[in-house]
Amino acid sequence: MSNLGQESVLHLNGTPLVISQEHKGYLRRVRNEKRRIWLIQFLILVVALALWEICADAKLVDPFITSQPSRIIQTIIRLFEEGVLFQHIGITCLEAVVGFVLGTLLGTIIAIILWWSEFLCKILEPYLVVLNSLPKIALGPVFIVWIGAGPAAIIVMTLAISLIVTVLEVLNGFLAIDEEKIKLIQTFGGTKFQVLTKVILPASLPTIINALKINVGLSWVGVIVGEFLVSKAGLGYLIVYGGQVFKLDLVMTSVIILGIAATLMYQGVVYLEKILVKN
Repeated sequence: MSNLGQESVLHLNGTPLVISQEHKGYLRRVRNEKRRIWLIQFLILVVALALWEICADAKLVDPFITSQPSRIIQTIIRLFEEGVLFQHIGITCLEAVVGFVLGTLLGTIIAIILWWSEFLCKILEPYLVVLNSLPKIALGPVFIVWIGAGPAAIIVMTLAISLIVTVLEVLNGFLAIDEEKIKLIQTFGGTKFQVLTKVILPASLPTIINALKINVGLSWVGVIVGEFLVSKAGLGYLIVYGGQVFKLDLVMTSVIILGIAATLMYQGVVYLEKILVKN
């Protein structure tokens, strides 16, 4: 359209939007900056791996203790050829995802119940504080005796580590909502359920997403600790087994795979945040 001069027209859901050249330039700079950030991050990773490999080859570090990228790749190939690589990864990832989802859902539900009943919240608050400060890892042997050795004990360990943190994080987010918004709904005759669904939950989405991000790390901690104690398969089992028989290549390989899996889960939460939280 020639009458727009330095402007162009885009269409969003059938609605014409006029974007100026200045705004297009700003969007271009934002894209270029994101590309530069990704490029620098990739280069840092490549340089770190290269230095690790070079230092191990030059015996500046002991490859028996620290391993090195080439030996890690060889270990991955060997595990794949033995047909156990995806078995161990799958078991650990399944336990982590189940613990992550249950911890988030149960924590959010409990937070809603405590927000709903101020009386119950005041009663349980000191117990939540004590449970949050309690070293849940020390309860691992107790969970094994109660539940038995198996995936269930590992998932319960994950819940024990992430549940209380989720409850406190989400509950604090609920309580931090602007009271004026709540009073506005109540003024128009809104029920408490409507306050929850129309104000509290939508306004607390960023808080819930932050709880998800925290739970990513806590879930993997719970799963690995549980596998250290009881598992007969999984990445935590490989770490323990590798340490016992001094196969440190196996230990480092499992740690690298854990890092990749945790990163992918975290990026999944970030993608969910982009969908749910509109800035």
